[in-house]
This record gives sequence, C-alpha cells and structure tokens, in this order.
Amino acid sequence: MQSTPLTGIRVLEIGSYISAPYAASLLCALGADVVKVERPVSGDDFRRQVDHQSPYFRQYNAGKRSLAVDLKSPRGVALVRELVPGFDVVLENMRPGKMAALGLGPENLLPLRSDLVYASITGFGSGGPLVQRPAYDTIGQAYGGIFSILSDPGTAEFSGTCLADLITGMSAVTGILAALVGRGTSGAATLVETSLMEAISTLTIDAMTQYFEDGHEDPSRRSRRPQAQNFVPATASGESLAIHLSSSQKFWFGLLQAMGRPELADDPRFVTYDDRRRHYFELAQIVEAEFRTKPVEEWEKLLTEADVPFAPALGMSGYLDHPQTQWLEMTEPEDDGLALLRPPWRFDGSRPRRTAPTPRVGEHSVEIAAEVCDESRIEELITSGVLYRAA
Repeated sequence: MQSTPLTGIRVLEIGSYISAPYAASLLCALGADVVKVERPVSGDDFRRQVDHQSPYFRQYNAGKRSLAVDLKSPRGVALVRELVPGFDVVLENMRPGKMAALGLGPENLLPLRSDLVYASITGFGSGGPLVQRPAYDTIGQAYGGIFSILSDPGTAEFSGTCLADLITGMSAVTGILAALVGRGTSGAATLVETSLMEAISTLTIDAMTQYFEDGHEDPSRRSRRPQAQNFVPATASGESLAIHLSSSQKFWFGLLQAMGRPELADDPRFVTYDDRRRHYFELAQIVEAEFRTKPVEEWEKLLTEADVPFAPALGMSGYLDHPQTQWLEMTEPEDDGLALLRPPWRFDGSRPRRTAPTPRVGEHSVEIAAEVCDESRIEELITSGVLYRAA
C-alpha cells in the first residue's frame, strides 16, 4: 500500500482552532486534498495575526489549500455550495445550528452529492441541555472527567495540554474513514457526528470501568496507582523513571531483582497482586527509597536486565531527541524552529510525510473558485470582497 492511501479523496474543511483542523490535517497527511474555508483577510483565529507563520496554525494546517470566502455573504455561501459536489467530505466544527443558519448544514449539503460524507464536530452534540454552551478543550476535559482522573481527590488540576480537542479530532477521523469505507458498499451519503463530550470517553473508558469496579468511587490519579502497580520514583541523579508492573508476578519478581530486595517476595503485605494493591502506598515508599540510592543510568541497566517495564519520564524535548522517536521518523526535520508531527501510522513500513507548505490566507482562492466560476465572476467576487486572494 502507498503511504498516502487517501490520494484522490477531497475534503472541504470549515473549521478553526484545533479539533476539525487537526482531523483534516491527518486526512491531508494521508493524501487527501484538503481545502480550508476561512474568513477573508484574517483567516482562522489560530493564525494569530501572523498568517502562515503561526506555529500552532502550521502544525494543524500544513499541506492544505486556503479558500478565503465571506460566509456572511449569500454569494459566498452560494460559492461553497457549488463546490461541494466536487468533494468527498465536508468537515466542520461550528456551534450547533450555525451551519444550518448559513445554509450549509447537512440538510443543505448532503443532497448535493449522493455519497457525500458530512462530518460535524460540536462541544456536546446536537441536542440536550448543554447544546448551546461554548466549548473549548478545557471545558471538554472538565466535563469529561479528565481533570478529576489526573488529579488527587478533591484537588482538580489542569492536565497541561489539549487532550479533549485532539482526541475529538482523532475521533472525527475515525468516523470519516468508517463512512468512506461504508459508502463503498452502500453508496449513500452519511452524516457523521462527534463531540468533545463523546470523544473524551475514548480516553476515560478504563477509568469508567474502574469506577464500577471500585463501587462507584470516582477514580483519581491516586486510586489508579494501586490498580496499575505503577511508580515514578526519582533517582539519585535527579531523573525520574516510570515503572508499570500491572498484575504480573514476573515483573514483580523482576523489580525485586533489580532493587536487590528478594526478601520482599515473602513479605505478607506483597505476596500477591491483591496484597500489593491493598498495601500499595507502603510498597511505594520502599520503592522510592530504593531508587534514591542509585543514578538513573544504573537503574536503567538493572531494570533492563530484569525485564521490568520502565521508561524515563521524558518531556517534549526528550521525546523529540529520543533515538526510538527518530527511528520511527515521527517528525519532519525542524523548519524555522517547528517540527511537524507525522501521522501515527505506517503503511508497508512507510510513514506519510508532511513536507507541503502552510497556506497563506486565501492563497488558493482563485484556483479553487475556478472549479465552478469563470474568470470574470472570480474577479467580481474579489472586487466585492466576497472572495479574498492573498497578496
């Protein structure tokens, strides 16, 4: 299989910020022709007034083509509707009802192409008591339980990155790909819907299971540790290592071997997984004390020899520089201080690349409009401000 299996698929993205643009960027990296519809002059808010130089905009939009058109104008809406039959997918992340009010909702666009995939991303779905609430990543993480799960009981903390937006974008990609596969059988148009509140469940399914196992007690960072039998002890040299034993006796014995503490195997507090789960925090104190006695290099050698699952607790710099990340070719070489992340899949051993440039606002307006407009109409739309062409 080629590394760009979506070559020939066309996506019309009417989105901003992260969830829809991230979904479209993955489709783009897989070979799809993605046309980003954005407002004239300023474009997507993530351009942050520096056009194609914004690192956030570049990360989520490199390789796309930009169509800058005024959707507040009936003629701008008419132009988009004319373009739709030439696309396989329409992807949007507007607040519920906004696309319909523009005349670009699924009821307007699905009839324009018999096998069109219309993908809609919202905060909370298309109905319910929260339907009109504004929703950003923080809101999705809070409602979805992420802050609670990643914090200690009663002290909710931010997670440190935009988990809700990104998993929603990935969930949208999954739905879109499923619909594209399905239309090969049915040939029918499809409305695909997801939301931050729905997509976040793909990250919390294990915590939800733990909630039921623990008698309806909300999981937290603290309650997860006894179940997973994981530790993040600091070493004598200052670095921390993450260890995950789960319920495996083999890994438990391996940890004892690495620590030089074989007598703990007979300690009645730690004999079985259930024993260790009940006395986890006592065990954690022992592990933490042991790891403070040796530098990280020595612990890595001992843990590797004992076949214990472990990893250094890396930051982004450590991830980017790690030899395994480089072997996997996860990023493009840095360009002006930004490394573009490649899709997390390989096809026949080859990972799709992201070498195409980031578009300026309206850089491709004329060539895209030319698919349905003659030259005189395009010039009139530009003159009237409905269509914007990059300078």
